[in-house]
Amino acid sequence: MQSTLAFIHWNVNPEIFHIGSLSVRWYGLLFASGFLIGYNIVEKMFKFEKSNEKWLESLFIYMLVATVIGARLGHVFFYGWDYYSQHPAEIIKVWHGGLASHGGALGIFIALFFWSRKVSKRSVLWVLDRVVVPTALVASMIRLGNLMNSEIYGVATNLPWGFIFEHNGETVAKHPTQIYESLSYLFTFGLLIYIFFKTNLRKNEGFIVGLFFVLVFCSRFLIEFIKEDQEAFEAGMALNMGQILSIPFIIGGLYLIFRAIKKPEVNYPAAKN
Repeated sequence: MQSTLAFIHWNVNPEIFHIGSLSVRWYGLLFASGFLIGYNIVEKMFKFEKSNEKWLESLFIYMLVATVIGARLGHVFFYGWDYYSQHPAEIIKVWHGGLASHGGALGIFIALFFWSRKVSKRSVLWVLDRVVVPTALVASMIRLGNLMNSEIYGVATNLPWGFIFEHNGETVAKHPTQIYESLSYLFTFGLLIYIFFKTNLRKNEGFIVGLFFVLVFCSRFLIEFIKEDQEAFEAGMALNMGQILSIPFIIGGLYLIFRAIKKPEVNYPAAKN
């Protein structure tokens, strides 16, 4: 990476190193690191409110599987069905890239619905209020992974922090929208973790997950205006696919916030480990 007075020339190799056919990439490292950090955060949250720490292992597995499958299928069906319908074997090749946050969010919700019924026996909103806190941090790290891959960036800009993504053959500075999104998600993480540990709003089921949806998908919706289209079919659309898919999450988030404020606090007894 070289900097000039005007722009930043970005030419980072997305691969850290490889051994034979095994390749270790920045994206995968950041993704995996986010999950490990997230596990530790949820563990501290469980200890803080005396929840059953034996639930953590199964929760981690449900989350990991749901995120990967949901995000991958979200990309396949929302962004690349024309290609994947003709090349179905490519669907399982997650390491080639192609994950959609909307699909990941939907996958997590479905998985945690079943986890709540089978494991915790508590409301699905209870566990969602907890897992979305580290999820915001994981999302921030994933966007940094997109930056290292020189992908999902913005339209041309004359701003001094514009990035020339030379790895992709770009010669014009573009908005580093990966950084914009990463910072917005990091802010969301900081606010949510403060609310959980420093206020009683964690007892208003649905408030934290509702706020997560509003903050994450509102920032996503707005940043999409300066982001290049991810797929050819988005050309000419008033709102691109990312914005269209964000609207239901924003509406749902507002509903959950107002619902949580109106309902009384929920106090669960300390769990026996």
